[in-house]
Parts: sequence; C-alpha cells; structure tokens
Amino acid sequence: MLPRGLTQIYLYDKPVDMRKSFEGLGSLIDSAHPGKLLTGSLFLFLNRGRNLIKVLYWDGDGFAIWYKRLEQGAFSNYFQGHNELSRQQFSMLLEGVVPLRINKRFSLHK
Repeated sequence: MLPRGLTQIYLYDKPVDMRKSFEGLGSLIDSAHPGKLLTGSLFLFLNRGRNLIKVLYWDGDGFAIWYKRLEQGAFSNYFQGHNELSRQQFSMLLEGVVPLRINKRFSLHK
C-alpha cells in the first residue's frame, strides 16, 4: 500500500470530518504542513470516534485516498500527539498494536 518514493508519514492531530475528500483534506495539510502536499508523503486523518481513517497521498500524477472503517473497536490513541510517524508506528496504528515501549536494535541514521 505504501507508495514508491515515500518520504514521511504525518498524523493530523485533530479529528476530521470524514466527508472531506481530496480538496478538503488537501487544504488541511496545506495549513498544517505548508509545501509538503506534493512530496509523496502519507497524511493520516482520523475521525472523532477513531473508527475511521483516511490516508491521502500524491502518487506522482494525482492524489489517492485510502479509507478504512473498523467494524469493532477504535484506532489506538497511543500515537496522538505524534506529528510524524515511522513506518513501524504506522503499521502498529493500522493493526491495533499498543506498544508498551519501542526499542530499535540499530539505526542506519545517526
């Protein structure tokens, strides 16, 4: 699902009306992260009940939206307050994993 050339994953910090589509979500990103909309980054949006998530990204020639609705439960609020997520954190959010702590074995970047 992750687009080629992905640079960053951003979690929008406020609940979003899920009726918003490309233009509405794009304007939220332009105000929160100016200049990043067309970078290939993923932008995550959750509703107030945290049972709906939309992912907006630019795939090189247009915008794409990925949408998921949980039939039971809610997405974890563990990552609330995190402006930027790693791929690991993004996967944990989608899978419903609530980590007790995250330890990396190593990092190629210092």
